[in-house]
Amino acid sequence: MSSILLIISVLLGALIVLFIKPKNNFISLLLAFSGSYLLSVTVLHLLPEVYTETSSPKTVGILILVGILIQSILESFSKGAEHGHVHLHSDKNHFPWLLFVSLSIHAFTEGLPIHEHSDHQHNLLWAIFIHKIPIAIILTTFLIKVKYSKKMIAFFLIFFSLMSPLGILVSENFAFIQKFHAEITAFTIGIFLHISTIILFESSENHKFNIQKFAAILFGILLTIFTL
Repeated sequence: MSSILLIISVLLGALIVLFIKPKNNFISLLLAFSGSYLLSVTVLHLLPEVYTETSSPKTVGILILVGILIQSILESFSKGAEHGHVHLHSDKNHFPWLLFVSLSIHAFTEGLPIHEHSDHQHNLLWAIFIHKIPIAIILTTFLIKVKYSKKMIAFFLIFFSLMSPLGILVSENFAFIQKFHAEITAFTIGIFLHISTIILFESSENHKFNIQKFAAILFGILLTIFTL
């Protein structure tokens, strides 16, 4: 069920582009909401859980910092697609392999902490689900604007949608991943902290107060508090 849900999130983002053709303001608000939701789940649920599970809090802290650093490296190749931007030259003759690989690695690591039959992981699952929708919207929009073939666009999106389920599959079948679940979750927390804070920092242009974006951020926080 978790894998299917994560695949649906990418499909949903692509369908929004194809049938709704969202404006930049809608995408900006969706990013603000997803960023606040992701940050809220991380702070309110993932952090307390990972520190409860481990006997070495310092190791958890170090891995969180490592996750932040690794994500900053991945973003140097993806050009910020994880938090709402794709700064690439529009050249349909050259497929953006660095974007493809970095986003795939990012998606794969997101799936590792999720256990298919673990009820307490639903917080993380929904956070990733919400997070993937605006990414899929931005990716689909970019690929269409560059005028890649439909087959290439479909290949990119399908492969991307399968990477998080692949992470879940690996975590379910490798004892090493299960043994170090807390440590892997800590690493993922670092990734989430990096992405969500950048989304929120970039949600206000020129540091001006925007009531719509503030409402989207507040809604994400309140939704986490009262429903998860």
